[in-house]
Amino acid sequence: MQPVHTVGQAAAETGWSARMLRYLEQHDLVTPRRTDAGYRLYGLAELNRLRTLKELRRRFGVELAELAFARRLRREPELRDAVDAWLAAGDDAGSWVEWEQRKHERLLTA
Repeated sequence: MQPVHTVGQAAAETGWSARMLRYLEQHDLVTPRRTDAGYRLYGLAELNRLRTLKELRRRFGVELAELAFARRLRREPELRDAVDAWLAAGDDAGSWVEWEQRKHERLLTA
């Protein structure tokens, strides 16, 4: 059986504060098990997730809010589709501007 840590022990083990662990849980980035009394229990999987989260932030400079949003995108297909459409429209902005510019040039020479 793997060792189980309380929120305070998990914080000490991973370098996160207990308050931050609660924040991460609130934003669904780490989900510890709960006892019948509601206490958080962190096993090896949760500890590893906390360690890799810290490394991900260090290596890529990713903010927690960005990760929470990325997680939300993976869980909400409608939101993901809306964001993809918005990004695609921005990618096409250059061709739209060129089209408008050519249109105005034609009007000026007519």
